[in-house]
This record gives sequence, structure tokens and C-alpha cells, in this order.
Amino acid sequence: MRADAQRNRAAILLATVDALRKDPDASVAQIAAEAGVGRMTLYGHFRTRSELIEAALVDRLDHGEAVLQGVDLDGDVRQAFSRLVASSWVLVDQSRALLAAAQEELPRGRIRELHQKAEARVRGLLERGQREGVFRTDLPLSWLLATTHMVMHGAADEIAAGRLTAGDAPCVIDATLQAAFTGPTQG
Repeated sequence: MRADAQRNRAAILLATVDALRKDPDASVAQIAAEAGVGRMTLYGHFRTRSELIEAALVDRLDHGEAVLQGVDLDGDVRQAFSRLVASSWVLVDQSRALLAAAQEELPRGRIRELHQKAEARVRGLLERGQREGVFRTDLPLSWLLATTHMVMHGAADEIAAGRLTAGDAPCVIDATLQAAFTGPTQG
């Protein structure tokens, strides 16, 4: 891909996030305008709005992976989990509108599939917590993962509804998950 085409593609992907944040129903024309390119340029990279939204989600997840690789997951597993929740929340918060659009445009299974790398990090930490006797072992790991996913995205929904602030979300998410993941005999 030529350098100008790469710059256009990168600008379109960033503009998609910005345009959807301003208007969750942003059209391809609005996204192209936000990116400073014409619709034909955008369509040269992405044939449909769904394809564009998926590419923007993949781009944000790749960015998130780079950020989350820097999170210290050593030491006390509960503290490591808190750090991971706080860092993950920042990424979820930045991409709330994009995720909402993806949920409208893409099959549910595809969104979960795209989150596999991020989920693997959470899975490893939860497994470690279970091995160390800190996190519940009476519930399946798959349920703990699903709960993490639901609480994180539920917080985004609560912010959208005006019942929670983005600043309060990391503490609320962490408190909810820590309480759910430590049973009466753990932690």
C-alpha cells in the first residue's frame, strides 16, 4: 500500500471512532468528512459501513493490546486484576460508541472473536487467582470471563444512560468484580 493510502486508511479508522462518538449513527459520508477524505476514497478502502466499523474495532483492539501489554500483572493477583480493570476500562471508555456501532453492524460472535487476545490476558489472571485460592473456584472460569465482559460493557451502557460517570466507572467495575470473584472463603 502506498504511503498516502496508508495515511488515508489510518485517518479513516481514527475518524470512524471520533465520528461515532459524536453521532452513533454517523454515515459513511460523515466519517469521510471527519477523516478529510472523499467518500470514494473511503469506499476504496472499505466497501461497506460494516467493513469499516469492523476494521476500526480491530484497529482499536490492536492499540489496546499494545497498551495492556504494559500493565504489570505480577504480584498480588487482586491488585493485578485491579490494574488490568483500570487500564481496560480506559480503552473501553474511549471506544464505547464504536463498540455500540459494532454491536449493531456485526454478528455477536464476531465481536467476541475479535476480543480473544484481550480475553486471554484476563483469563490468565483469573486462572492464576483460582490456583492461588484468591478467586472463586466454585464457578467456571468461563462464567468469570463472561461476568467481566458484561460488567465492563454494562458500565459503558450506564454512562450512556447518564447513571454513571466515566470517572467513577473503574472503581465501580473493580468493586463489583472483586466482590463477585471472591467467595466467602477467598480473599
